[in-house]
Amino acid sequence: MNDNFLRRVYRLVARIPRGKVVTYGEIARMLGRPSGARAVGWAMHHCPEGLPWHRVVNAQGRVSLTARYPDGKLVQQALLEEEGVAFDAAGRLDLEKYAWTTVDDE
Repeated sequence: MNDNFLRRVYRLVARIPRGKVVTYGEIARMLGRPSGARAVGWAMHHCPEGLPWHRVVNAQGRVSLTARYPDGKLVQQALLEEEGVAFDAAGRLDLEKYAWTTVDDE
């Protein structure tokens, strides 16, 4: 993975508005790497402080494990709920309702 891709991931994540989410795969597609969801996951695992890492979710609309906090899934869900994102009883959010899309690629 090259530094340019990481920078592009982080620039895109920085733009995700409050109360919206993007999947790992969608970030990869936005950056021209449609099969790069795992690379985005790696980038998010190493996400710099200050970026809204919690707004990146998996393709099922669930929060994912993170090494950022011992209870990372709970922290991520709590941060999203503070922004108005609702989860169902199974821990999923409605991707159609909360997904953020951008028309211009980074």
